[in-house]
Amino acid sequence: MDEWRSRVEDALREAVRSDDAYLTEIASHLILAGGKRVRPLFAIAAATAAGADISDDVVRGGVAVELVHLGSLYHDDVIDEAPTRRTVESVNARWGNLTAILAGDFLLAKASEIAASLGTEVAGLLAATIGRLCEGEVGELRTAYNVDRTEEAYFSAIEGKTASLFATACRIGAIVGGLPRHQVDALTEFGLAYGMAFQIVDDVLDVTSTEAELGKPAGHDLVEGVYTLPVLRALAAGDDLRKQLGAPIEGDELAAALSAVRADGAVTGALGTAREYAVGAISSLDSFGDSEGAVWLRTAVDQLVARVESFSTQ
Repeated sequence: MDEWRSRVEDALREAVRSDDAYLTEIASHLILAGGKRVRPLFAIAAATAAGADISDDVVRGGVAVELVHLGSLYHDDVIDEAPTRRTVESVNARWGNLTAILAGDFLLAKASEIAASLGTEVAGLLAATIGRLCEGEVGELRTAYNVDRTEEAYFSAIEGKTASLFATACRIGAIVGGLPRHQVDALTEFGLAYGMAFQIVDDVLDVTSTEAELGKPAGHDLVEGVYTLPVLRALAAGDDLRKQLGAPIEGDELAAALSAVRADGAVTGALGTAREYAVGAISSLDSFGDSEGAVWLRTAVDQLVARVESFSTQ
C-alpha cells in the first residue's frame, strides 16, 4: 500500500509540472496539501484484482481520474466561495477566482492528455466521465432549495458527481491492466456502488457531525439548498421541516432544521440505503478471490460499512 501511494504521489506531481513555475505552484497546491488518493488507489487495486502488474500506465490512469477530481474541487471552491480546502487556504482565496478556474481547467487538460496517451477507449471514457460529473453538478444546482426534490434526482446527481469517478478509476485500472471484459465490467460496477455508498455516508455526516469533526461548517448542504437523502427522507416524514426549508437558512433556523433531520429516523433510513450499495459493491468482487487488489477493495468497503455501523451505536 505504501508503495502504491508513493508511486501515485510522484506521478501526480509530475503530471502537473509546467514550464511556467507559477502555474506549477498553483496546480500543485492541493496535491501538496495531501489527500487519501482513493481514486488512483482504486485503479491500481482494480488492475491487481486479477493479478495484473502495476505498470506505470496503470498508475497514470488512476492519476488522470484524480486530476479530474482535483480540478472539480478548484471549480467547486469558486462556486462555494470556500476559504479553505484540506486545512489549507483554497486556491481561489489565495490567488483569486479567475486563476482558480484556469488552474482547474489546466488539471482537466492534463488528465485528458494522460488519458489520450493510454488509448482511445480510456480517452473516451474519461471525457464521458467529465461530462457525467458536470451533469451531476448541474442537476444539483437545478434543484437547489427545492423541497420537492425527488430521490431519483438525488441518486442521479450523486452518480454523476461522485460515483462515476470511482467507477471510472476502477474501469481504467482494469482496462490498462489488460483484464478480460467481464472483469472490467464487474470492477466498474464495484466502483459505482462504492461511490454511491460513499456519497450517502458523506451526506449523512454533513447533517450529523460537528464543525470540528468535519473540518468545515456542519449543515453546509442545507445552507446551500442541496437537500440530500437524509433530508429528503425527513421531508417525506412530515410538514414541519418543509416549512423551515425552501430558502437560505442560518443560525437558529439551521440548528432547528438539523435537529429535525436527525430526529425522525431519516438518518437511519439513509444509512440503510448506503449499506445496500456497500453490499452490492462486495458482491461485484465475488469472482476475484483473495488477490491483493480484491482484498484491498473489500477492505475499503468494510471501512465504509464500519462508518455506517458507528452511527447505529451512537
